[in-house]
Amino acid sequence: MPTGIIINTSSILLGGLLGGLIGNKLSEGFKTDITLIFGVCSMGMGIYSIGPMKYMPAVIFALVIGTGIGLIIHLGEYINKGAKLMQQPISKLFPNENLKISDEEFINSLVTIIVLFCASGTGIYGSLDAGMTGDNTVLISKSILDFFTAVIFACNLGYVVSIIAIPQFIFFYILFLLAKFIYPLTTPDMILDFKACGGFLMLATGFRMIKVKMFPTADMIPAMIIIMPLSWIWINWILPIL
Repeated sequence: MPTGIIINTSSILLGGLLGGLIGNKLSEGFKTDITLIFGVCSMGMGIYSIGPMKYMPAVIFALVIGTGIGLIIHLGEYINKGAKLMQQPISKLFPNENLKISDEEFINSLVTIIVLFCASGTGIYGSLDAGMTGDNTVLISKSILDFFTAVIFACNLGYVVSIIAIPQFIFFYILFLLAKFIYPLTTPDMILDFKACGGFLMLATGFRMIKVKMFPTADMIPAMIIIMPLSWIWINWILPIL
C-alpha cells in the first residue's frame, strides 16, 4: 500500500484547493514574503541532501550531461506546454478565476513547482524507499512542506496547483512498483549520490522560487535518471584505474 505517496499527493491536492480558495484574502506582501521562506526551505533541503554526497565527479557529470540532454530534447519546452494544457481545463472549471500575474510568470512558477513536487530527490528516493522497505517517513516529511508550498503557490496560480497531484501520483507510484527491481541493484554510495543530485535540483528550484536566477530545472531532470548508472561506472570502472 503506497501510504506515503497517497499522503504526499493528498497534501498537494488539498493545499492547492485551499490556496485557490483563500488566495484573494491574502495580501500580495504576505504571499511574496512566505514564498521566499519556502525558497529557503527548498535550498536548505537541497544542501542537506548534497552534504553526504559520496562521489562528486559522478554527480557533476550527471548534472552536466543530464541537463545537456534535457536542453537538446527541449524537455523544458515540453513541460511548459504541458503546464499550459493543465491550465486549460481549470479555466473551464473555474471561469471566474482571475490571476494577477503574467502568462510568462504563470508558466515559470508552475514549472518550478512541478519540478519541486514531482522531480525532487527526496520524493524519488522516498518512493523507492517506501516500495522496498515500507518506510514512508521520507514522503510524509516531504508532505508537510508540500502542503504549505501548494497553498501559497495556489494563491497566485489558482486551482491548477492541485492538478499537479495527478502526475506526481503516477510518477511516484511507478517508482514504488519498480523499487523491488531497482533498489537491489543499488549500493549505499549510489543512493547518496542520487540524493545529492536531487539536492542540486532542489537548490536550483529554491533560486527559482525566490527569483534570483531562473535555472533550467525542467531540463535538469534527466540527471536524476543517469546519476546512479554514472555513480556505478565511477565506482567500478574509473576509481580502480586512478
